[in-house]
Amino acid sequence: MSGNFLSQHQKQVQSISIAPQLQNSLKILQSASFDLRTAILSELQRNPLLEELPIDAVSVEAESELMQDEGDMRNDELDFDTSDFSILDKINDVYTENQSNEFSLSGSEQHIQERRDHFINSLTQSQSLQQHLIDQVSLGDYSEIIKDTLILIIGSLDENGFLCESPSNLTLQLNITYTNFIKAHEFLKNFEPAGIGAKDLKDCLLIQLERNNRKKSLAYKIIKNTFPLLLKRRIQEIAKQLKKSEESIQIALEEISTLDPSPGKRFSPDTNSVIEPDINVFMDNSIWKIELNNEYIPKLRISQKYKDLLSKSTLTKKEKEYLVENMRSGKFLINSLEQRQNTLRSISERIIAHQPNFFTNKTPELKAMKMQVIANDIGVHETTISRAIANKFIKTPHGVFPLKHFFNTGFTSVSGESIANQSIKERIEKIIQKEDPKKPITDQWIAKKLDKDGIKIARRTVAKYREQLGILPTHLRRRFD
Repeated sequence: MSGNFLSQHQKQVQSISIAPQLQNSLKILQSASFDLRTAILSELQRNPLLEELPIDAVSVEAESELMQDEGDMRNDELDFDTSDFSILDKINDVYTENQSNEFSLSGSEQHIQERRDHFINSLTQSQSLQQHLIDQVSLGDYSEIIKDTLILIIGSLDENGFLCESPSNLTLQLNITYTNFIKAHEFLKNFEPAGIGAKDLKDCLLIQLERNNRKKSLAYKIIKNTFPLLLKRRIQEIAKQLKKSEESIQIALEEISTLDPSPGKRFSPDTNSVIEPDINVFMDNSIWKIELNNEYIPKLRISQKYKDLLSKSTLTKKEKEYLVENMRSGKFLINSLEQRQNTLRSISERIIAHQPNFFTNKTPELKAMKMQVIANDIGVHETTISRAIANKFIKTPHGVFPLKHFFNTGFTSVSGESIANQSIKERIEKIIQKEDPKKPITDQWIAKKLDKDGIKIARRTVAKYREQLGILPTHLRRRFD
């Protein structure tokens, strides 16, 4: 029994010693530039060995040869090749593995971990919806394939927390099996806040009532059976259809009004804030150039003064341990920031290569593209791509777009060309914008118009895309003035 215990304890401690740094690197990869700057400035205040370089200086940290005891500084997790993206998959694999072990740290280990995590705490003060949900994945007892599937689905949620794409489209886009998608989606619908993972507003409200054990309530029946009337607040018609009094309907509507129609919005950034793109893509002498936005990411180095101090033999053991620990922490931060920027550059290069029509055409048009395509190109798992593009924006000749914008399922035209769903939505929006408000066109007419352009799409698909664009149906768009 004791042998088993010792073996189990040894494995646990080894795993925990790696996890905090890798988790920090992963969160650095996921964070938006502005949030990252706040956290870096906080770390500069905490770690005396870190220095901020002038804006035009190079941030690459040279290898230190000052350590007399090389064994003290040797750590494969801290020193890594920032151009080798395989480290990202390693980070991805261990991210959730160690979450459940943190409670068992000893006092001294807990102190070290708290210091290592101090930098990352400021990143989670304004937590994104995606990170909030990924943290819940790490706490659940799921198989690895379900964890990966959950992370991919989370990356596909819109700002409301809805999963608007159909299961068939998402399984194709994310390169996952239908069975695993269904299992993971059911788990996701039990996450907090209630309503996350719903396919639309109706589904979102029903999920919230189900979580409150209100499935047999009148409010539930109103949403499930008379939702179109509910949107128009046709109380008399609802009462007549459900054979209830108008007073009871009014009371049920008050309950419905307490539900959250957009559970993801509480995690969204201020819509009035200015979006700062992480990447700028522009044409220079007929060649596409990629420029990373380093304005919000301070350039760092390890202080030479402390390097010199560390080489002296007059330090006490405690003083040396303090400096070594902060040097390790600082070097890992510098490497992680470089890894983040290198990853964004590589992803951007591959997006340009796979989506040339978007960048070169006067009217931007996306091809259908899965995250797996980019993942294969740079040699990582698609969940790593999903994390890397989170909260990131790219400036193009056609405007600023989230990196997520370039990953879509789609259709194949008559000519064999792959067309992304997003491009089809944009076509539908432009067609409707040109209609006569007194004689608005129908979904069927739009489907026929797209068919003439070589895109075979069903009327119900047009209707779905129109609803996702927030455009009313024909009879509600008609004007009589």
